[in-house]
Amino acid sequence: MKFIIYIVLTGMLLISCTGSPKKENNSQHLENQTISKQDSTCLFDGETLDGWEITNFGPQGPVYVSGGAIILGMGEGCTGITWGKEFPVMNYKVTLEAKRVSGNDFFCGMTFPVEKEPCTLIVGGWGGTVVGLSSINKKDASENETTTLMKFEKDYWYRICLMVKEDTIKAFIDDTVVVDFVKGDKVLSIRPEVELSKPFGIASWYTTAALRNIRLEKNKR
Repeated sequence: MKFIIYIVLTGMLLISCTGSPKKENNSQHLENQTISKQDSTCLFDGETLDGWEITNFGPQGPVYVSGGAIILGMGEGCTGITWGKEFPVMNYKVTLEAKRVSGNDFFCGMTFPVEKEPCTLIVGGWGGTVVGLSSINKKDASENETTTLMKFEKDYWYRICLMVKEDTIKAFIDDTVVVDFVKGDKVLSIRPEVELSKPFGIASWYTTAALRNIRLEKNKR
């Protein structure tokens, strides 16, 4: 009888210890993955800032590489990096992963060229929730037709994709389309705060951010 009770109790203990596994934190899951194999599309090797310049905004925070990611430390305004090599002006796609480590504003302000005009994709601006293009006909991401509101968790890696084609700009966050913009005769521009990010750069605003797996793919048309 004692042996039977022992078997039952042991079984119950095993069930309690091997029940449904906890859902792994997004950051932990992605950080445990092997760094993507480097190829010609990579703009970041996971170890150095080769090809990048720390943008001299003035009151920026520290910029360094840690754990396979570029860290943009919180500053008194923008902190960022600017690509120092050749960059296309049309028909290209940029993908990266970004997360907000601390702070409450944009953790990915991606400034990019559209032929001769610059523009910035804002992710998590204006208090932490605004996504959109700055600027269209001098209207910021918070007040033009691309304005989207999203909630962003801290320490969570978001997959961001920007596609610039003839007369069209599209952007995705994870699997969601957040920008689907047809330029037409509208005028693109950027805010003066990110002027030093041209032609291509990524910045945060009063926020510590992390960036990795930055890739550029060029399209013929």
